[in-house]
Amino acid sequence: MQLNQNTAEKLLEELGIKNMPLISIRPVYTNVSADWFSIYKRLCRQFMTSLTDSVETLAFMNLTQDEFMNLIMGKSLPANMSFRFRIPLSWGGKLDLDNMFLCRTFPHSYTLDRFIIQQSGNETIWLPNPAKKIYLPTQSETSSPGGNGTEDRLTETIASQIVSNRDF
Repeated sequence: MQLNQNTAEKLLEELGIKNMPLISIRPVYTNVSADWFSIYKRLCRQFMTSLTDSVETLAFMNLTQDEFMNLIMGKSLPANMSFRFRIPLSWGGKLDLDNMFLCRTFPHSYTLDRFIIQQSGNETIWLPNPAKKIYLPTQSETSSPGGNGTEDRLTETIASQIVSNRDF
């Protein structure tokens, strides 16, 4: 069944992801170069180091100091985190930082895969396109006074200090 923007948004919401911006594409089936993976690995490291401009968002991920430092220094990706292409390479997407975003593997990346697979064979495909480099569900981006808001603010302050002290 071909989706329009409204039905695509409703389907994504039914899958548990609300307020995710979508883009529509007409897949242009493309052969991916044989060396794509080595380029991808370098790109992932560049993407991680580019996250120094996203410290406020990273603070809401409750990373340990080591996970945070390893991430922004391009050393390692924290557990349960995934890089995603906004437009898959096989559909004409580019190996480019602007074509990537970061999200939790479970449940978000798995859910986004289900959403895309359900559109298989359609002439127009609706793809997730978060506004920021990191996708966090709306409810995760705010802290309640009774929750771990203090820890979130502390994490954000520490992250900001680490970045500024290391000249990022």
